[in-house]
Amino acid sequence: MKHRLKKGIIVLAASALALGLAGCSKETAGSTIDGNSLSLEEITTKAKEEGEVVSVGMPDSWANWVETWADLKAEYGLSHTDTDMSSAEEIAKFEAEKDKPTADIGDVGIAFGPVAVEKGVTQPYKTTYWDEIPEWAKDEDGHWVLGYQGTIAVMANKDLVDKPPASFEDIKNGDYKVAIGDVTKAAQAQMAVLATAYALGGDETNLEPALAFYEELAKQGRISMAELTVANIEKGEISVAMLWDFNALGYRQSLDPDKYEVNIPKEGSVVSGYATIINKYAPHPHAAMLTREFILSDEGQINLAKGFARPIRESVELPEDVKSKLIDPSQYEKARPVEDYKAWEEMSQKLPQLWQERVLVHIN
Repeated sequence: MKHRLKKGIIVLAASALALGLAGCSKETAGSTIDGNSLSLEEITTKAKEEGEVVSVGMPDSWANWVETWADLKAEYGLSHTDTDMSSAEEIAKFEAEKDKPTADIGDVGIAFGPVAVEKGVTQPYKTTYWDEIPEWAKDEDGHWVLGYQGTIAVMANKDLVDKPPASFEDIKNGDYKVAIGDVTKAAQAQMAVLATAYALGGDETNLEPALAFYEELAKQGRISMAELTVANIEKGEISVAMLWDFNALGYRQSLDPDKYEVNIPKEGSVVSGYATIINKYAPHPHAAMLTREFILSDEGQINLAKGFARPIRESVELPEDVKSKLIDPSQYEKARPVEDYKAWEEMSQKLPQLWQERVLVHIN
């Protein structure tokens, strides 16, 4: 799995995009197809006539999209091309190309879904699986919907750590350094702080429990400043790391499944994810709708799970060989989604300074 922090769920970037596009009018030359009024048979027929789907931010190497594109080609005759880009860039592209569109569908961090709707660059389609999608993971009208989710996990190198941590209490009582990433810039690192706050009694409006936790680790000399890359993990420069579960599992599989342990902290964590948005001006709108439909199908959800991305539909039965490479579902019981993204947006803007004042100041 390709690790792209720029593709991450960066609320700061979402806010900046909103400001940058504030002057754009929602009134456009394009016309939205009411996909929700069409039957799946009608959508499928028209998609086959269109013959292709063009995506952005959905490359073969991310979340095993490669198998989904292959399946769409084999089952419906849809050819595919992708241009990899960040969530903010995807929305900007939809807006900039409205008079001569090239892209049909994109995959964005959940914080960017509402931004895309606000900019008027999406069209709705709920899919036949709509009722199975959690309320927090979809737009009420179908403008965006999560295909998969991620939860902050703890990854440990068992050669370097005698007792791989399964909780924040374990980390507190350990004697190893913890790599969390660059909290001043990286989405994954900021969400790790929020996960810690959730686990220790805080929330998106109150990060104090997390700041106090990492401040104490910093005073003990237990915060690693190593960049969270697969290369640094492989070289043994990182003993314990806070990562999205799909990144941690992907790293573990590519390096040595027996050498690394990945757990969701027992006290709790944060759940987030990635959502498809269909371009309002899509040149192949029915193909885009069919793509979303397939992503949420059992087959599509299993494809994502093969790429270590946890399906959004919990009813999907994963094959044993796929399930065995994921974290046991019971570990996710205390993980929860962000309830107030506006509050988190405001807090995440303050977090870099708070991190500097409370944590980095104690690191030599």
